[in-house]
Amino acid sequence: MHIGISHRRFRAVIFIFLFFFVLCILRLLYIQLFKSSYLSHIASQQHNLYIELEPLRGAIYDRNLKPLAVNLPSDSLYASSRQFKNKEKVILQLVDALGLDYSYLKGRIYRNKAFVWLVRKLSWEQAEKIRQLKIEGLGFIRESKRSYPNKNLAAQTIGFAGLDNVGLEGLELYYNEYLKGTSGWTVMLRDAKQNKLLSQNLLLPKDGSELILTIDEFIQFVAERELERVYKIFKAKGASVIILNPKTGEILAMANRPTYDPNHPQVSNVDFRRNRALCDMFEPGSVFKIVAASAALEEGRFNESDRFFCENGSYRVANHILHDHHAHGWLTFAQVFSESSNIGTTKIAQGLGPDIIYRYAASFGFGRQSGLDMPGEISGVLKEPKDWSKTTIGAVPIGHEVGVTALQLACAISSIANDGILMRPSIVKAIQDTQGEIIKEYKPEEVRRVISSKTAKRIKDILVLATEEGTGKLARVSDFKVAGKTGTAQKIEPDGSYSHSRYIASFIGFAPAEQPLVAVVVTVDEPRPYYFGGVVAAPVFKRIVQDVVKYLKLQRNNDAISEIAKKTR
Repeated sequence: MHIGISHRRFRAVIFIFLFFFVLCILRLLYIQLFKSSYLSHIASQQHNLYIELEPLRGAIYDRNLKPLAVNLPSDSLYASSRQFKNKEKVILQLVDALGLDYSYLKGRIYRNKAFVWLVRKLSWEQAEKIRQLKIEGLGFIRESKRSYPNKNLAAQTIGFAGLDNVGLEGLELYYNEYLKGTSGWTVMLRDAKQNKLLSQNLLLPKDGSELILTIDEFIQFVAERELERVYKIFKAKGASVIILNPKTGEILAMANRPTYDPNHPQVSNVDFRRNRALCDMFEPGSVFKIVAASAALEEGRFNESDRFFCENGSYRVANHILHDHHAHGWLTFAQVFSESSNIGTTKIAQGLGPDIIYRYAASFGFGRQSGLDMPGEISGVLKEPKDWSKTTIGAVPIGHEVGVTALQLACAISSIANDGILMRPSIVKAIQDTQGEIIKEYKPEEVRRVISSKTAKRIKDILVLATEEGTGKLARVSDFKVAGKTGTAQKIEPDGSYSHSRYIASFIGFAPAEQPLVAVVVTVDEPRPYYFGGVVAAPVFKRIVQDVVKYLKLQRNNDAISEIAKKTR
């Protein structure tokens, strides 16, 4: 009896054992056949860490290879939250060390993941604070951070790149495909404690190409310095300066106010990032009179000695009464423009007709984009003659009923300095790889001849007269002659009327007048209390050309000496 019970118990144990053994076999078969891929994926995630290797974004240099934008090494902090023993303690330590938001860190650290970014591109001080905490489960990956060593120098021109080194504005955006490079990757093998052991596979990143600009750092500095001065003194709403080489169309400086620091774009006003020189349209006022003057001389309808009665400051055009700021009687053709007579200019324009005025304005580049390789440029407004009213002939020639940009004015005055030839403006000289090999080079490009060299010379003489005896006297320089034209334009109120309190003061010109090295445009938006272009903008032009011409002449002399030295070796 006792033996029989023992046999039954033994068989029961064997049956239970076999039952569980079969269950295990079935479970193993289920895992092998149906769950193997999923579990292999989990194991791979636990033991293999895929890391994207960031390429070094290409640097941006000025024309003399001085760095304007570079990448610096920076540590980025990540967490493997499964390794944390006390997540709440870790959060509080990080809040104290980095000043981050508690809820943000909690949302990150409580994720059940082997890898999660906490903070990208820390400062050196922040990274050191974290290292001293010695928290298991935190790690660093070395990345690069975009840096602008000159802070707000040419900020709107260069633009900035985001955390992922992707260009967001300015040249950083326009040339992003060249600058960004190509990412690489590596797979790190980790042990059960998530410690990195070795790299299994590796594809190296390809660094981005480098930009060499036409901008000259010193000339840009001079432009920024003088613009900042006039912006603050006259409590202006905004201001811009553009400096071009009239022979090549190369932009040597482009500055705007207000400005911002591209190292910290997130704390700046979005409006401060706008490149006013390209995207702000305004009625230019008297600086636009170079169009009527050029058309009149080129067409042979008038000459410098012709005299015009300027109606003692009041002249009717259709149903509109036109005024001069200072009442004039008889003025010669040259004096009409040097004294900036609206009435004299209108009478000359009436003698030419709408079609000729429009044709020359379009030829100078107004009403269309210049083709500059930067984002944000607008075309402005230039109405065709069929859309002109009876009063337009008294408006467009003196810079009303037309919308321009500072860049368009710079190109127009440059064409007069360049013996009548309009050049396409450029801001990039070349693109090179990290070894210094040129990938793409940008040569000066002639757009068209606007006026003959003879007419250009005659306009130069009139513009010199404007700075020596006319409205631009405050632009005069003692060392050499300058040529230029003042502008004072009323802004338009919301109701469509012209303001009597808001103006744009401007000055366009080039220097030296005989052999121009630079063409300069200065625009100041809503200066106070003074608003005349000859008072506000002309002195800015003077101070800029004094320093810049001296610098360029010295640079040419040094280049000539270097060339002679090479030949005599």
